[in-house]
Amino acid sequence: MRIRTSRLSAAATLLTLFLCAPALSLAKSKSASRNTAAPAYVDIHDYLPDWQDRDAWLDITYQLKLNFLDVCGDTFCEGEYANLEALSYRCSVETASGDIGECVWVIAASSEDINPSDGKVVVSLHQWQCTSPLAAHTSAAQLIAALKGRDPIHTTLPNTDKSIYEGLTECL
Repeated sequence: MRIRTSRLSAAATLLTLFLCAPALSLAKSKSASRNTAAPAYVDIHDYLPDWQDRDAWLDITYQLKLNFLDVCGDTFCEGEYANLEALSYRCSVETASGDIGECVWVIAASSEDINPSDGKVVVSLHQWQCTSPLAAHTSAAQLIAALKGRDPIHTTLPNTDKSIYEGLTECL
């Protein structure tokens, strides 16, 4: 009978460990996440509180790409690099205040030539990181409100007399 009790006791202990292990693991991960500090800055898309604001931001970045295509042929897309592409427009937001840290537009281009002796395509790549001329303490909400519409590239940025386009001309 004594052997049976110890087997039963061992089985009960194993069953308890098996059933409690997920809860212990969850408690451990929750305490670990409490010890992790929130980031000081995040991407604007991740900062925005609701889907309407995130949707507005996606529309703004889409419009900026369209605006870039409109102005590119007459301005930037000439010379050595005639095929400039607006890759992404990203802004950081300070999580505590909601102020924009910085906005950068990444532009890339290439130039290709054929090597006449071996027929290989020789590619020259170039990239630009164009910072938008934002005023200090511009909030994410102010930036989105200002850039909504069909021509955000030419819109005057909050608390400045400059536009994203002017930032591009200084950069490119």
